Amino acid sequence: MIEAVTQCSHERGLVMNSEDWNQRYDGDELIWTATPNQFLVSEVEGLQPGSVLDVACGEGRNAVWLALQGWEATGVDFSSVALEKAAKLAAHNDVTASWIEADLTTWAPVASSFDLIVLAYVHLPSEARGKLHRTIADGLAPGGTLLIIAHSLDNLTNGFGGPPSADVLFSPDDVISDLSGLGLTVEKAELVTRTVQSDDGEKHALDTLVRARRPLSL
Repeated sequence: MIEAVTQCSHERGLVMNSEDWNQRYDGDELIWTATPNQFLVSEVEGLQPGSVLDVACGEGRNAVWLALQGWEATGVDFSSVALEKAAKLAAHNDVTASWIEADLTTWAPVASSFDLIVLAYVHLPSEARGKLHRTIADGLAPGGTLLIIAHSLDNLTNGFGGPPSADVLFSPDDVISDLSGLGLTVEKAELVTRTVQSDDGEKHALDTLVRARRPLSL
């Protein structure tokens, strides 16, 4: 699967605030694709649908796809314009989802409330990133899965696209460190390659992929 990106793209949380993103999302067309992330598709295969939280959901492509698979989807983002487009995408696909407008640096999910939590390309400075990962993980229900997908630190020198700042990029080991002491079982922590289409043809991006699970209560 090929996902289109541009070399000048900025990631949520890198340098832009909610009003910046409202301006960028303004317009009828999607600025991203409506196609779900390829790693999300492969990693949730085989999971029993339940409640899912899509963190920094943007225009809702992942949340809507999950709803189409039978998940009870909730998306959270700080851009009201993005959430309006996400709601339209859901309606277009004849599914329902809940949308929450909130700043992820201060918002927290209800504890133990989601069977799956997805963070796809959410890039913050290291201290804020660690806090976010720990806060969001608290929303996992017993037996729930946390899936984190992001541009890897290695992508800065060996890959294509993504944020140009090392401060907001991270490795699988960084995520493991963020989640340490939370009682989660890390099932996968890998550097993965994603093919993207640029103006100069196909390129390869390097992503961090981490999947962790909260054990069932005894």
